[in-house]
Amino acid sequence: MTKFSARGSVVAVTGAARGIGRATAAAFRAAGARVAIGDLDGTAAAAAELGVAGFPLDVTDPASFAAFLDRVEADLGPLDVLVNNAGIMPTGSFADETPSMTARQVEVNVHGVLTGSRLAVARFRSRRRGHLINIASLAGVSGEAGLATYCGTKHFVVGFTEALHRELRDEGIHVTTVLPGVIDTELSRGASVPGWARRMACGTPEDVASAIVAVTGTPRARVAVPRSLGLALKALAPLPDRARFGITRALRLDRVASGADPSARAAYHRRITGDAA
Repeated sequence: MTKFSARGSVVAVTGAARGIGRATAAAFRAAGARVAIGDLDGTAAAAAELGVAGFPLDVTDPASFAAFLDRVEADLGPLDVLVNNAGIMPTGSFADETPSMTARQVEVNVHGVLTGSRLAVARFRSRRRGHLINIASLAGVSGEAGLATYCGTKHFVVGFTEALHRELRDEGIHVTTVLPGVIDTELSRGASVPGWARRMACGTPEDVASAIVAVTGTPRARVAVPRSLGLALKALAPLPDRARFGITRALRLDRVASGADPSARAAYHRRITGDAA
């Protein structure tokens, strides 16, 4: 792959009507890229506000995803970058999670990434260039109470993306996993983060967007945002389970999701439950 320049490059971002996806689209647009966004709802309004192209997209429907990328390339040119950002994160006990919500998370967070990756790589391989960026989560390298299914889906994204990075690195195609921590979006609203840990664990959508733009066109396989939280989790990983769990409990980091404020998350849960109906 030739050295990446955002200016003039064609970038598609999924789940981009709000949150990290929207911030990422704005960051690429500011860097001079030709940007298209896709989402289930709010796409037209977000696209108009950002000054980018916007097309409807249901990442759980392969035909919809293919049509989205076809529209992107027809309107903007050959695809250079796909950011698979779409994802949902309900919180609560797994025992209380409905089968439909479990299935919905797998469809969006796993099958959506698989479909987007397959479609993008097919386009990239024909030109021997391109960059696929899959948004996982730092919850994808740890198991968090109150996020059982979500953690499982993001564990999948981490492993899948790393494998794909290795498969394609000699073909001129870059593949990167981005692992956000507790980011100030609707998805993580109400998270119970101890005050002392906020600077280490929390960030803004713009922080993640800046990291995504910065890594694009490089061979880096994985990026954590905030970097400090990624380093902390890496330091804890080699410890025996008893010590690791004891430390996180003592520091009150074991209830970030399970102790989330239900009232703060109510509107988000209603929206994703409605999507799952």
